[in-house]
Amino acid sequence: MKTEVPLGIVHPTMLEPFRVRFEVEDEVITDAEITFNAVYRGVERMLEGVALKKANMITERVCGICSHVHLWNSCRVSELAGEVTISDRAKYIRLLGAELERLHSHTLFFGHAFEVLGHETFGYRSFALREPIMRMMQRFSGNRVHYAIPIIGGVRPRADLDQETIADMKKMVAELGTTLKKFTDRILDDPPIMSRLEDTGTLSKKDAKATHAVGPTARASGIKWDWRKQIPEYEGLEFDMVVLEDGDNKSRVVARVLEVFESIKLINQILDNLPTGDVVTQVKPILDTEFVKSYLEAPRGELYHSLKVDTQGNVRNYRIRPPTTTNLAAVEKACVGDHLTDGILTVVSCDPCICCANRALVVDKDGGTEKMIEFTGGKICIL
Repeated sequence: MKTEVPLGIVHPTMLEPFRVRFEVEDEVITDAEITFNAVYRGVERMLEGVALKKANMITERVCGICSHVHLWNSCRVSELAGEVTISDRAKYIRLLGAELERLHSHTLFFGHAFEVLGHETFGYRSFALREPIMRMMQRFSGNRVHYAIPIIGGVRPRADLDQETIADMKKMVAELGTTLKKFTDRILDDPPIMSRLEDTGTLSKKDAKATHAVGPTARASGIKWDWRKQIPEYEGLEFDMVVLEDGDNKSRVVARVLEVFESIKLINQILDNLPTGDVVTQVKPILDTEFVKSYLEAPRGELYHSLKVDTQGNVRNYRIRPPTTTNLAAVEKACVGDHLTDGILTVVSCDPCICCANRALVVDKDGGTEKMIEFTGGKICIL
């Protein structure tokens, strides 16, 4: 029997509102369509004509989970536009914020994944693992959500590190590494969990490339790409790119587990080799620039920011492309062939962040009419 099973836009297994439509034949998914447009906020529209410093305040609020990397990329693309050079100490502090954010984002993902699996104990333990990371971020930056660490020209002086904070941070990540190793060994040895994850939601390398999957979702399907290996900020720091070949739900979970240990390795290197010097460089007004783009590796994958600055120092044509937009297209493909009970697990295996993904408007320059861009059925559609 063929039927359609809709889920959402509000569903207990979804952290944010979006809609999934499964086409099912005898309990097996034959097609999937994901639509998200319930949280449209028009961030790019708000940025048009805004002063550069104010724009950075807005871009940080695109997301509450990966707010640091959005603000960092916003500052970074502004600095590229204005040919601004920042100090090595400021670069390392930005990297520290990014890797701590990756730790908290991945541990949040574990909690969500185990909730969907129905294993509440592991879900609660994941959030217990995450809590010391959040407390350290609060001590480091002053906030648990929007950290406001980068500014154009460096980082805020209050985010500079003293020796006591460095020592406590090293102790925290050491304890996290030990606890996480025991936790992940327990997970990988749990037959009911592995039976739900292994060989479900398989995303082939071909489909991952065709849908432009990014981040851990792509690397779990054998795609060797990580922007941290490409940008100059990470030069001199040693870490392994986690690439797996099976492309199933287990691989996407394990990829993030292994990346947590690589982030701990990076944090220790940053703290051990933190350069001396100032954290802020005086910046001349950035005016009348060319169109500039910047890529960073957010916890979920490739994050693209681009802008142009006009003669008054205001933002023009700001564009943001987060990783979720393409990763959801990838898991639409991965759902096909799953049993219905595994379908939503496959969807959330890419760690979707809907508030990041749906912001754009298309405006008719002649008539002034506005149309919203929506993602549906693996395609970008203009309504």
